[in-house]
Amino acid sequence: MKKVKKLLQKVGFNNFLLGLILAIFLAWLFPKLGSSEGPIHWKPWINGGIALVFFFYGVKLNPRQFMEGLSNWKLHLTIQLFTFIVFPFLVLLIFRWLPWVDQDFELGISYLAALPSTVSASVVMVNIAGGNVPAAIFNASISGLLGVVITPAWMGILAENLGQGEVDFWPTFVDLTIKVILPVFAGVLLHGKLFPLIRSHLKRLKYLDQAIIMMIVFTAFSDSFYQKIFQSYSWLSLLKIAFLMLILFLMVLLSIELVSRLLGFSIKDRITALFCGSKKSLVHGVVIGKVMFPDPAVLGLVLLPVMLYHFQQLLIGSSLAEWFGRKNFQ
Repeated sequence: MKKVKKLLQKVGFNNFLLGLILAIFLAWLFPKLGSSEGPIHWKPWINGGIALVFFFYGVKLNPRQFMEGLSNWKLHLTIQLFTFIVFPFLVLLIFRWLPWVDQDFELGISYLAALPSTVSASVVMVNIAGGNVPAAIFNASISGLLGVVITPAWMGILAENLGQGEVDFWPTFVDLTIKVILPVFAGVLLHGKLFPLIRSHLKRLKYLDQAIIMMIVFTAFSDSFYQKIFQSYSWLSLLKIAFLMLILFLMVLLSIELVSRLLGFSIKDRITALFCGSKKSLVHGVVIGKVMFPDPAVLGLVLLPVMLYHFQQLLIGSSLAEWFGRKNFQ
């Protein structure tokens, strides 16, 4: 249990998730403070924070690793297909098979399915489990870049099919280009100059990401509570969503393991596919969601399934990585 606890701390389970829980609690306690009608203008700070987060994301990307990682194309293609294609189709099947899913949460669950893979948690878990770490870094990084385009494109399709309104792709893409893509590419261009300077501060930089995420979560849930969005939902409804996230995570894990075996992947590549293909990025989910769902109250409702899935992927994924690590596949 000590090893699992240590691993959870490495992927940010303790402090970060406790911070998210605190942000939601403060939003419930002081809803007007974080709302769009409150005394503080949060939008400029959040927009600047999003650009800064993705600028440093670009600085940390090594262009040489992309070129070196292209050779293992079958593994990369499998992971990206599960992240952006198989995952959304599994969600659509769940909506058809499980009629008790509350329709108000279908948009958030669909949004979760369209998100890219997380970076830090995937790489840490693959490393602990004894998988292909360079491939994990490559896939987690490229997934984040692809998600800026694929996530809003998918949501334009899914939202319309669910009768949840429309997500206009081009206005969203332009907004994401300004706030996300341009800062990322500026960071990549400055990688050679800036990365040596920030290398020793990488652990501290994660606190910047986490602070911006907690600020967005606080303001989104503040508006939701202020407009009494959650008032009509019982605890049973929320528990059902949490249980659904567990079913979805296990379905994805089992599907990836089956496909990886059919494709004849080595154990290291199977581990990498398992962890990178089943993860969804809370960071991208919050910041892209802030652009795609400008109504903060709606954003709070959308982010709830994403946060529940994030909690479970860290808990189950960490235990699974520890189990693989004890098998000593290295």
